[in-house]
Amino acid sequence: MRNLKIRTAYNGTAYHGWQRQNNNITVQQIFEELIGKITDSRVTVHGCSRTDAGVHAREFCFSFNTESPIPCPGLMRALNAMLPDDIAVLSCEEAPEDFHARFSAKGKEYVYLVNNAQHKDPFGSRLALFYPYRLDEKRLDNAAKLFVGTHDFGAFCKAEAKEHLATTVRTVWDMSVTRSGDTVSFTVSGDGFLHNMVRILVGTLIYINERKRTENDILRSLETGERDMAGITIPPHGLYLNKVFYTGRDTKENENT
Repeated sequence: MRNLKIRTAYNGTAYHGWQRQNNNITVQQIFEELIGKITDSRVTVHGCSRTDAGVHAREFCFSFNTESPIPCPGLMRALNAMLPDDIAVLSCEEAPEDFHARFSAKGKEYVYLVNNAQHKDPFGSRLALFYPYRLDEKRLDNAAKLFVGTHDFGAFCKAEAKEHLATTVRTVWDMSVTRSGDTVSFTVSGDGFLHNMVRILVGTLIYINERKRTENDILRSLETGERDMAGITIPPHGLYLNKVFYTGRDTKENENT
């Protein structure tokens, strides 16, 4: 029995997230069906995360067990030949027996893209949030640093999701807001993220830009866990899972030491 690790990227516009569902097309379903055809076996793949409907991934990892002898380069070529144009396999490799794409992950990095131009982009309308009001990226970058550290992020989580969690404490390693032309990028990395957490973090910063919240509201929301003190949950289509960190040289913790 082999344990394989696959890195993939996908445009999530046409899919209802990663995780298999009964009545909607998901990225997990696509991979399980195609790998099953290629290996002539029933396969269950384990993803590193559960991206929501409309969310994209520049790097998403999944793992699965197989008895198929097909070499990794051959499996990668076969998948890329059969996958729809909005999904690609970036790499395929043999993994240790105990490797699990989700449970072996040490952290993740997300990027949220905002089109801060005065007009819409008809070619990228589902790839970034259109926001025509000027964003003060320097002020927002300073405010974003308040999220860095180990905090109770209960105020930045979908209410229904908190009921099933043992804790809402997470560690954010870094968060920044940068501009390149009309594109403003909100980048955040940490050891784990709650449901809708990144979208609420960015929504809170946008509320600060609109003078609907202040930096003190961030501090109070982290102290009290009150959802009303944070900002809105902004739409999913500007969000990208940018990188997954595993044990070794590529972990963010090692990069920061």
